[in-house]
Amino acid sequence: MTARSQEPVTADHAVSARPLVEVKDLKKYFPIEKGLFRRVIGYVKAVDGVTLTIYQGETLGLVGESGCGKTTLGRSLLRAIDPTAGSVVFHNDGKAIDVTSLNYQALRDIRKDMQMIFQDPSSSLNPRMTVLDIIGEPLWGHGVATGRRLEERVKELIRLVGLDIRHLKRYPHAFSGGQRQRIGIARAIATNPRFIVADESVSALDVSVQAQILNLLQDLQRELGLTFLFIAHDLSVVEHISDRVGVMYVGKLVELAETEELFIRPLHPYTEALLSAVPKANPRVVTDPIVLTGEVPNPASPPPGCSFHPRCRYAKPVCSQQEPELREIRPGHHVACHFAEELELKGVPVKDDE
Repeated sequence: MTARSQEPVTADHAVSARPLVEVKDLKKYFPIEKGLFRRVIGYVKAVDGVTLTIYQGETLGLVGESGCGKTTLGRSLLRAIDPTAGSVVFHNDGKAIDVTSLNYQALRDIRKDMQMIFQDPSSSLNPRMTVLDIIGEPLWGHGVATGRRLEERVKELIRLVGLDIRHLKRYPHAFSGGQRQRIGIARAIATNPRFIVADESVSALDVSVQAQILNLLQDLQRELGLTFLFIAHDLSVVEHISDRVGVMYVGKLVELAETEELFIRPLHPYTEALLSAVPKANPRVVTDPIVLTGEVPNPASPPPGCSFHPRCRYAKPVCSQQEPELREIRPGHHVACHFAEELELKGVPVKDDE
């Protein structure tokens, strides 16, 4: 890996050094309203100044506790919700497009290149539409295909995700959870997108089915040249599929590194705590999880300085007074911690050889 900022290594699929999505100081604040006249008395800072780059062909994993802003960040990248501030630059056919500044028609046009796989396949599929209609809707909506051509394209997609074309006239309730998620994936790739946000796309599935869906996503990535932002809370899943991993805490990105580097040599105390809770496959291995004291701070009134300092066992006075910047400590390894160079934190093996 070169020393270029945030640049990934090459995995078993093609990862380019060229950026696909560049996020700069992205913020999403939700107003808190009160009274008859709905006066704004504050803001929930769901995403608070995130800057990162997603490279062509890579899978960037995004992890953190519930409520840390992962899903809000993913949806803000696609303008499914409008960010409060910052920019999202999408590099498409040699053009750098600021997604946050697009009008309705331009945003609709770019949607076919930026898609999303949702968490719950049961609620993300219209129960009154057949599989043919569900997968064919984005093709028809973007003018990609109609009529006979549309049906042939849907059949191709169904085969691609491992389902039977005989099921095109069935409704979502007739399928298992894993099959419904395959339908959702087929819908997401229907328009040949370049970038996909997978929001907790396997968390609602059984473990054995999770593995099948993860393998399917990797196969599609190699075959179609896809780039993923993979949002999850399960570090074992993120380890399996990601080239790099970003860790979020209370709306901020606190660490970003290549997957193996982050798992073996974490630099942020919050990352260390998350890794200590990863279960071991070998029952004879004694684990010593780090139990964080206190509660996750309220994003409407985060603590001063480092948001993690009230729960951090390494905290010093400066941590409550000054907010640390996300900086590059090792080549490609970024962290927001005042004492990252001094701490010796425990990681976990990427491959459990115990």
